[in-house]
Amino acid sequence: MNAAPADQIRLLDLQAIDSKLDQLAHRRRSLPEHAQIDKATADHTALKDLVVAAEAQHGDTTRELAKAEQDVEQVRTRAARNQQRMDSGAVGSAKDLENLQHENASLAKRQGDLEDVVLEVMERLETAQTRVTELTGRLEHAEVVLKEATERRDAALAEIDAEVAKVARDREAVAAVIPADLLKLYTRLREQQGGVGAARLFQRRCEGCRVEFAHADLNAIKAEPADAVVRCENCGRILVRTSDSGI
Repeated sequence: MNAAPADQIRLLDLQAIDSKLDQLAHRRRSLPEHAQIDKATADHTALKDLVVAAEAQHGDTTRELAKAEQDVEQVRTRAARNQQRMDSGAVGSAKDLENLQHENASLAKRQGDLEDVVLEVMERLETAQTRVTELTGRLEHAEVVLKEATERRDAALAEIDAEVAKVARDREAVAAVIPADLLKLYTRLREQQGGVGAARLFQRRCEGCRVEFAHADLNAIKAEPADAVVRCENCGRILVRTSDSGI
C-alpha cells in the first residue's frame, strides 16, 4: 500500500486522538463514584431491609402489648364484678362468698403476673422503637450519601461526555482527509493491536512495541519509497517515518 507521507503523518494525529478517546472511555468506566454508588446502594438496600424487619418487630410487639393489656383488663373486670357482688350482699351462701373470695385472690395474683408481662412487653416495645428510630436515621443518611455520589458521578460523566464530543469532532475532521484504504488498514490494526494501529518510528525504535531496529532493518526501511506504507516487523503496526526516525 502507498500513501502520501503527509497522510501517514496524519495517522499519528488520528492515533493520538483515538488514544485520547480510549483514555476518556477508561476514565468514564473507572470513576471512583461508580464504586461509591455500588457501596452506597448496597448499604441502602441492607438498611432498608433492616428497617422493614425492625418495623415488623415493632408492629408485632405493639400487638403483643395490646393483647397483654387486654388480658389484664379482663382479669381486672372479672375481679371488680366479683367484688361488686360481694359488696352488694347478693351472694346467697357463705360457701359462694368463700369461693368468690378465693377466686379474687387468684385473680389478684393473675393480674400481678399479667402486669409484669405488660411491663416486660413495654420494655421490648421501647427497645423496638429505638431500633426503628436508629435504623431509619441511618437509612436517611444512606439515601443522602447515595444521592450525593450519584450527583458527583453524573457531573463527572457530563464533563467527560462534553470532552468526548469535542475530541470526536476533531477525529472526524482528521479522519475525513485520510485516504479510505489507509484509514481502513489503520482501523483494522487498531482493533487487533490493543487500540494502537499506527506508531512513529522514533530514533530507530517503534513507539508501538518499543522494539529497536537493527541497522539492516533500518536500511531496508530507509530504502522504501517515501509513500510506501511500512509495517513494523515485530508488532505489525503501521510505522510512520518522520524526521526524528533516525534513518
